[in-house]
Amino acid sequence: MWVANHASMLDIMLMLHISKTPFVFVGKKELASLPLFGFFYKKVCILVDRSDAGSRSRVYRQVQKRLQTGLGICIFPEGGVPEEEVLLDTFKNGAFKIAINHDLPIVPISILDTKARFAFTFFSGGPGKIRAIVHPSISTDTLSKPDYVFLKTTVRETILKDLEENVI
Repeated sequence: MWVANHASMLDIMLMLHISKTPFVFVGKKELASLPLFGFFYKKVCILVDRSDAGSRSRVYRQVQKRLQTGLGICIFPEGGVPEEEVLLDTFKNGAFKIAINHDLPIVPISILDTKARFAFTFFSGGPGKIRAIVHPSISTDTLSKPDYVFLKTTVRETILKDLEENVI
């Protein structure tokens, strides 16, 4: 499972470039209603309605099906793009519970420059390099359900450290 910070729409394309293994994103259902983008989004993502407990539990089953076909999973655990002045938002629990429940190793990825290149603020950003740091995987096979908080904290601190050290 790839877990990365989310600062721009460029993050999605960058993740597709970084991974050599085919994967699906787990993403919020609300984006499926966007014109044109939503059509493709529904085809390539496992959608979750965070306000619906049933939807959240269906995600676990859908992840299992995709894993059985050899696909990986990618989640941006912030649950969306944070405000521009926020370096790294709090992480939601889902990615870490899924990883532990399915014994999936987590690969933290620190995406460093996409906010400076193509932020969500209109007419912001500019040309330049986009860097990402792909960290060693973190095994979850010895972790149990209550360990998701430790795992979430470890991954968030890893990414936050990179962001703080590499602010443009």
